[in-house]
Amino acid sequence: MSEYRPTIGLEIHAELATRTKMFCDCMNAPEGAEVNANTCPVCVAHPGTLPTINKEAVRHVLRVGTAIGGAVADYAEFDRKSYFYPDIPKGYQISQYEHPLIKGGELAGVAVTRIHLEEDTARSSHNTVKGVSLVDFNRAGVPLMELVTEPVIHDAETAGVFARELQLLLRTLGASHANLEKGEMRVEANISVSKNENFGTKVEVKNLNSFRSVERAIAFEIARQSKLLDEGGIVVQETRGWDEGGQKTFSQRAKEGSADYRYFPEPDLPKLLLSEVAEFSPESISAAMPELPWERRARYQSLGLKETDAVQLSSSVTRSVFFDKVITEANSESSLLSLAANYLISDVAGWYSKSEKEEFSGLETDTFVELMRMIENKDLSSRGAKDVLQHMLENGGNPMEIAKSEGLIQVSDEGALVAAIRGVLEQNPSVAAEYKSGKDASLQYLVGQTMKATRGAGNPALIKELLVKEIG
Repeated sequence: MSEYRPTIGLEIHAELATRTKMFCDCMNAPEGAEVNANTCPVCVAHPGTLPTINKEAVRHVLRVGTAIGGAVADYAEFDRKSYFYPDIPKGYQISQYEHPLIKGGELAGVAVTRIHLEEDTARSSHNTVKGVSLVDFNRAGVPLMELVTEPVIHDAETAGVFARELQLLLRTLGASHANLEKGEMRVEANISVSKNENFGTKVEVKNLNSFRSVERAIAFEIARQSKLLDEGGIVVQETRGWDEGGQKTFSQRAKEGSADYRYFPEPDLPKLLLSEVAEFSPESISAAMPELPWERRARYQSLGLKETDAVQLSSSVTRSVFFDKVITEANSESSLLSLAANYLISDVAGWYSKSEKEEFSGLETDTFVELMRMIENKDLSSRGAKDVLQHMLENGGNPMEIAKSEGLIQVSDEGALVAAIRGVLEQNPSVAAEYKSGKDASLQYLVGQTMKATRGAGNPALIKELLVKEIG
C-alpha cells in the first residue's frame, strides 16, 4: 500500500446541562421520562408557536469558548437549517451558520474553527418486526453545542485525545454530562487521504459512541481509502456509519453540502448583541471559570507528582475532587501525595471499576490519608495495606482499627521476626543452602515464607536483613 497523508476534522455535538430546552420551557430530560412526556407545542412544531432563546445554554457555550481561547462574538444570530427527516418536526433545525457564538481557539493542540448552538432532534426507533417507526420528542429541542475543528488532525490517536479532553472540559465546566453511551456527546469524523498537501475527498463517519470507536473508525477509514486509491478506484464523498461488531464503516448516504440545507436567518428569534448583556461580558465569564483540566494537571505536578499521575488524577472530575481533599488533609506533603496518587490510580480506581458503586462514593479522605501515613510510617506492609484498603472500600472503617483487628500491623520487632525466621529456616534447610551457594532468588523465597509465617505483617526489608545474618 502506498503512503498517504490522512487529514481529519472532527464535529462534536454535546447536549448541554440546562434545566429547560433550547427554545421552550419543557424540561431538559430526554432520558428516563415517559415517551413524549417532556413536550409542548413549541418543541413539536405546532403552527403559530414562537421560540425563546435559553440564556443558560448561551452562557455554557461562551464559557467553553473562553476556556479554549476562542473569540467570543459580539454579534450572533440563529439560522434555519432545512432538512426533512421524521425526527425534525419543523422540517428545519434552528442552528447557527454565518454568525456563531465562538470562532477559533485551541484544545489539546488542535485548532478549533467554531462553536455554535442549535437544537437537538427527536429520537426515532424502528420495529422491524411490526414494520413501524416511532418518534419520541423528549429530546427534540434539547440545547446542543456543536464544536468543529480545523482539518489539522493527521492520526486517530490525536483525534481520540482531543475528544477525551473536550469531554473532561465540558464536565469540569458543568456544561454537559457528555456521556457518549447515552448520546449526550456525539463524535463525527471527516476523513480524507492524499499524497500531497491538497485535501482528498472527504468522508464523514457517524455513529461513534465511544472514544475507542472514534480511533478505530478513523484508522479503518484511512486504510480503506488508501487501498481504494491504490487499486485505481475513487473515494466518494458520502456519510458512512460505524459497525462496532464488524469493526468497519459502511455507506449510509451521499454527503450533503451547506447549500443543500438552504440556510437563512431565523425570523422568529432576535439577533444577539452579547456586549449588551452584562453577565456575558468577558470579565463575568472569566470570573466564574473554575480551574481548568490543564491548570489542574500543572498544579498537581508542582506538588511533586509525576506527569502521568497528574494526568490520571485529572482524568475525571470525581477523581480530582477527591484528590484535592487529600491534598488538604495531607497538608500538601509531597511524599504522602505521591504515595496517595499511586494507590488512587491503581488499587482504588481498579476496585471501583469492578464494583457497581460510584467512584469514591464510600471512601473518606481523612481515613484514606491516615492509611497512607500508616504505610509511610511502615506500620503496614504492602500486602497488609492492600487488605486494609479493600476492607475500607467495601465496608468503610478506620484503618488502624481494621489493621489491629485483622493482625496486620507490621512487625518490626527483631526478636519476634528472628523467631519466625528460625522456624522458616528449620523447614527449608535446602533453600538456605542454595542461597549460601550463591542463588540469590532463594533468599526472596525465604522472605516470602517468613512473611507468610507472620501473616503478611512482617517488615520485609528487616526480614531480609535478619535472614542474611541468620544464614551467615
